[in-house]
Amino acid sequence: MMQSSHRRAGSIIPQGQFATLLLESAKKLSPLYLAKNPVMFIVLIGTVITAVLSVEKIISSQSFLYELTITVLLFLTVFFATFAESVAEARGKAQAASLRSARADTPANRVLDDGKIEMVSSTTLKHDDLVRVGVGQLIPADGEIVQGLAMVDESAITGESAPVLREAGGDFSSVTGGTKVISDEIIVRVTSLPGESFLDRMIALVEGANRQKTPNEIALGILLAGFTLIFVLVVATLLPLAAFIGVRLEVTTLIALLVCLIPTTIGGLLPAIGIAGMDRALRANIIAKSGRAVEVAGDIDTLLLDKTGTITLGNRQATAFIPVPGVTEERLAKAAHLSSLADNTPEGKSIVELAILRGSRVETGLREQAEFIEFSAQTRMSGINTPDGKQIRKGAPDRMMRLVRESFQKVPPELQADVERVARGGGTPLIVTEDGEALGVVALSDIVKKGIKERFAQLRAMGLRTVMITGDNPLTAKAIAAEAGVDDFLAEATPEDKMRLIKAEQQKGKLVAMMGDGTNDAPALAQADVGLAMNSGTQAAKEAGNMVDLDSDPTKLLEVVEIGKQLLITRGALTTFSITNDVAKYFAIIPAMFASTIPSINALNIMQLSSANSAILSAVIFNAVVIPMLIPVALRGVSYRPMSAETMLTRNVLIYGLGGVIVPFIGIKAIDLVVGLVF
Repeated sequence: MMQSSHRRAGSIIPQGQFATLLLESAKKLSPLYLAKNPVMFIVLIGTVITAVLSVEKIISSQSFLYELTITVLLFLTVFFATFAESVAEARGKAQAASLRSARADTPANRVLDDGKIEMVSSTTLKHDDLVRVGVGQLIPADGEIVQGLAMVDESAITGESAPVLREAGGDFSSVTGGTKVISDEIIVRVTSLPGESFLDRMIALVEGANRQKTPNEIALGILLAGFTLIFVLVVATLLPLAAFIGVRLEVTTLIALLVCLIPTTIGGLLPAIGIAGMDRALRANIIAKSGRAVEVAGDIDTLLLDKTGTITLGNRQATAFIPVPGVTEERLAKAAHLSSLADNTPEGKSIVELAILRGSRVETGLREQAEFIEFSAQTRMSGINTPDGKQIRKGAPDRMMRLVRESFQKVPPELQADVERVARGGGTPLIVTEDGEALGVVALSDIVKKGIKERFAQLRAMGLRTVMITGDNPLTAKAIAAEAGVDDFLAEATPEDKMRLIKAEQQKGKLVAMMGDGTNDAPALAQADVGLAMNSGTQAAKEAGNMVDLDSDPTKLLEVVEIGKQLLITRGALTTFSITNDVAKYFAIIPAMFASTIPSINALNIMQLSSANSAILSAVIFNAVVIPMLIPVALRGVSYRPMSAETMLTRNVLIYGLGGVIVPFIGIKAIDLVVGLVF
């Protein structure tokens, strides 16, 4: 996938925005804003208390360096947390700046009821207005093509330089405001009001205006608040306990202990992790309608994937006409040609092309005089009623065999054999009839994408079940499913079948993801836990899904799962690190507090820190600087590798759990060597 420069992951801090980030971080220091983050709010309160104690000592001409240093370090702890969030937001705002240029007010050629054209501003367009867009003109609003076809340059929103074909009818009729027509002319029906387009939603999303905390994020926030409350109570009891055993503890020291023991690292990085997860989705050209959609993607159990375009290279191509005994290939090709004239699917068009190559021609005036039966997912056939009374049909084998029997005709045994032979070879057979008589089989071929089997093996290693959905007959579906390496398949699938499958999986407690682009996919997209709609698809599909892929790449569903898992892994890894590094800070501060009165407690001073003040300051310094050190990890995410949940848990515990214990021991000791020279 090619992406424009504003989507590529660059440096952590957007170029030229450092001063702006400092200002934004300062604004977030407001107590009203920090109140939404209980951990950082407690640190802010501690900063205010130690600041007051510092001023009090200055006024009374006492030594104030210790209190002032603690105050500065606590302030930096809070500031680094707001800085991390500001950096995450700035990366999204950098995308919004370029996206907004594509949303700029553009002139629009509105089509009036009498067919005349009125030049208006795109901001005045209303729902269901018709606009004409010609070569070199920008499409003024999101909509669906109702007439014509054109090549459209979508690089403004997708970063993809190659133009794409959009045409009326079918599943590729949707267009996005801000994209440019580079060939032909189209009539577009407006489907979004000003301020409600996909670009508007995307801009609001990346700027954080519509960002809401996800359920897991809220649950983790409650957990962190609970930890914080527990440590507040524990530290509060230390003051009377110390007085009872004859140890003099200063309030500043207790506050330093509290800040070091509460989960400040994850508390400071949690908002940035959530924002960065959405940012990674946007950089993959995926519009998630909520953070929950990205989060749920990481917990998906079952993936439903359409065969065509996802598992296979794309559109099936007609490769052979196989007539039954007594029927010439020429007659079969001519009937297949006529029955496919109203079939606007890529398969139908390929049948027409193959028939023309075999010498079939359509009589002049036939298109105007004949009655066409358009292909639909419900009937699974298309056809034509010719002016001379012939009824020619082409469609799925079971449907067409039933039609032959309903016409009181006999199904040739060779026909069934030909159907099975094509299906066993991984192809898709279609049967052609004329006035109820079976003429033969049209063979369509699919090519499984290179490397797709290995990707499904990776998903299986992660515990995900893959199900291929296809309208093909069971034999064809079984052959392709075996070649692709999916776990299961659903053949001859109708929209109702997809819904039943999704509901059955959900009733087992599974989370289900699927992709789709057609109106008939809308119910299933709405029912699935993660519904990924193609931007090139119909408006109904895009409204039903909770994600939209601007690249219209059917394989993106696999990438969505990886993005979701990376979000959850990053949050879990940094939470583990934050909680476990409290162990090292405990061994630094507790011995320092009681060593002078209880010499035996020195046994816990395994880091051999130089003094009580140095130990406390070293722990607080490490506690502050670890947040900016982990900002790159929070924004880029913990590297993701497909593996089972058990292996992933073991890996994270070893790296971030054990690392959360070891790194602070090394860091605090190194800082103590420097601080000990001053205190």
